[in-house]
Amino acid sequence: MTDTRSMLTIRSATPADVPQILAFVRELAEFEREPDAVVATEAMLEHALFEEGSAEALMAEVDGAPVAFALFFHNFSTWTGKKGLYLEDLYVTPSARGQGVGAALLAHLAGIALDRDCARFEWSVLDWNQPAIDLYRKIGAVGMDEWRIQRITGDALRILAGR
Repeated sequence: MTDTRSMLTIRSATPADVPQILAFVRELAEFEREPDAVVATEAMLEHALFEEGSAEALMAEVDGAPVAFALFFHNFSTWTGKKGLYLEDLYVTPSARGQGVGAALLAHLAGIALDRDCARFEWSVLDWNQPAIDLYRKIGAVGMDEWRIQRITGDALRILAGR
């Protein structure tokens, strides 16, 4: 009898993964209904991830084929006096959804947070992404509904900076 189970592997991204990461970012933007919002380039991602160290990424593979990624970085909580882990993006290809890949990435990231003595592991989710919200509630995540993300970009950012 042949074993037909797939083998999920989660590993740290390498510079060779940058084209796939950018492809996943573009797929995520499409999923989040903002397909034209991505301005990042491979060079920008490679610099941020592997030269500057602004963020880190994980790759999830099933039987050696990339099916998901997670990009994260550290933030800091003045209330706890410790760093936290912030998940910027987690994307699973449609063909791999519902197979536990996203939950496995979240568990892996939780382990990284614990290993690095982080007080918190946080991320944002779009209010219409009910499958993701359901997963997050199932694993014990609590919605911070009273908090609202604020953002300044482009001209507003330059005006605020006086430039």
